[in-house]
Amino acid sequence: MDLVSLLSGIHYKEVIMAHYAKVVNGIVEKVIVADASFFDSFVDDTPGQWIQTSYNTRGGKHYDPDTGNEDSGTPLRKNFAGPGMVYDSAKDAFYVPQPYASWTLNATTCIWEAPVTYPSDGKNYRWDESSTSWVEITQP
Repeated sequence: MDLVSLLSGIHYKEVIMAHYAKVVNGIVEKVIVADASFFDSFVDDTPGQWIQTSYNTRGGKHYDPDTGNEDSGTPLRKNFAGPGMVYDSAKDAFYVPQPYASWTLNATTCIWEAPVTYPSDGKNYRWDESSTSWVEITQP
């Protein structure tokens, strides 16, 4: 009997894995992949809580994992969590810490936005907080 014939008679339960962020005092410490039932028996006596996150969510939109295109899926907590990110329980959202004092958090996407739009001329720029402007990066 060949392997395909042998395996075709085996029935298995599909396990759906998900990502969970360990959040302590509003800051993501780590992200793990686990089956939801893992938390039924997992004992974690360290401070904080485990909150589900989705790598298919960016800027409050859901993206197809195969194509990378926006799809009709339900976004989860605005952005995929990563270590050092903020979890805001009032917004039920993950986002990076504020990069500059002049930037504001977009309430819809939970992505920080500069007070001046990034130039669209194809050149490279860096943010200069002292002048609150984009400064062209020139190569020596």
